[in-house]
Amino acid sequence: MSEAKDKIVVGKVNGVYGVKGWVKVFSYTEPREGIIEYKPWYLKQSGVNQGQWQEVRLEQGKRHAKTVIAKLEGFDDRNESMVLTGATIGIDPASMDASRDDVYYWRDLIGLRVINQQGIELGIVEKLIETGANDVLVVAAGDKENTRERLIPWTLDDAVIEVNLEQGHILVEWDEAWD
Repeated sequence: MSEAKDKIVVGKVNGVYGVKGWVKVFSYTEPREGIIEYKPWYLKQSGVNQGQWQEVRLEQGKRHAKTVIAKLEGFDDRNESMVLTGATIGIDPASMDASRDDVYYWRDLIGLRVINQQGIELGIVEKLIETGANDVLVVAAGDKENTRERLIPWTLDDAVIEVNLEQGHILVEWDEAWD
């Protein structure tokens, strides 16, 4: 296994599944089984190799009820796989599909300036939250005197008019008086 840096966290190992080395995976991807498409995986374990990413080969993976299960190379029985419980799963940024114009990754949106259609800067994207109905941009005012925070729904062609990663801003249909 090789050491790697600058990974994007896409899930974690929750436990073992069965006796043949399969593990249960909590996936941060949407859809949940999308994590299987990324290869290779890198694991950062607590304990022995804490703090180091180690490359692992995904042999098989699939959706199983409300979770995802995976078989990793070199982990062929339940006891071997138990050491992976709690490990963080990361991938190389280069393995993410950036070929579509309408796909944005949260990591790319954080830090962008948010401007309404009247040209008023509302703040900077601090983080995104998942609400069930749609994701929400958490926009912080960006200065020490104004600690106002706005929650703007991530609804393309509705509240979110345009995303311009090159210029570092998001254009929104949002009144500056709204929270």
